[in-house]
Amino acid sequence: MFTGCGRFAVMPTAGRSRQSLAVQLDRLFRGPRADGRAWTNDQVAKELKRRHPGLRVTGGYLSALRNGGKSHPSIELQQALADFFGVPITYFTSAAVDADLAEQAAADALMQQTGVRAIALRAIGVQEESLATIAAVLDNIRALQGLPPVEEIYGNAARDTK
Repeated sequence: MFTGCGRFAVMPTAGRSRQSLAVQLDRLFRGPRADGRAWTNDQVAKELKRRHPGLRVTGGYLSALRNGGKSHPSIELQQALADFFGVPITYFTSAAVDADLAEQAAADALMQQTGVRAIALRAIGVQEESLATIAAVLDNIRALQGLPPVEEIYGNAARDTK
């Protein structure tokens, strides 16, 4: 079973560009998951239909939204996507929404993963050199488990040790 990656939801206004919606939606798809992988269009479509049986959506349609080929999803689909990815509906509808909102919501959701919060709390107050050692150990564990390096998923945020 798939779950969304955050707590908030969002939608596009009529004046927004196709690229803007595509970029916003793609950012959500590429956002962090507990297993370190990005969502696929088919996975999200399948889960949306499971949660909302009357919703008409396919992986192909989500792909078209993500690459700008389509730009006007129904309000029902926007709400379902917002709920799934855990972003406020204003993520899609408000031009003033901070681009970091989706990233923060995803990070908040990952902190809920069993054990992650406990490890993060133990790191509070630990010297920077020790944090670097802990990060290296976790990187090795991720590699042994076949997970991608965190820098590939989270970019600069994964390198921040301050």
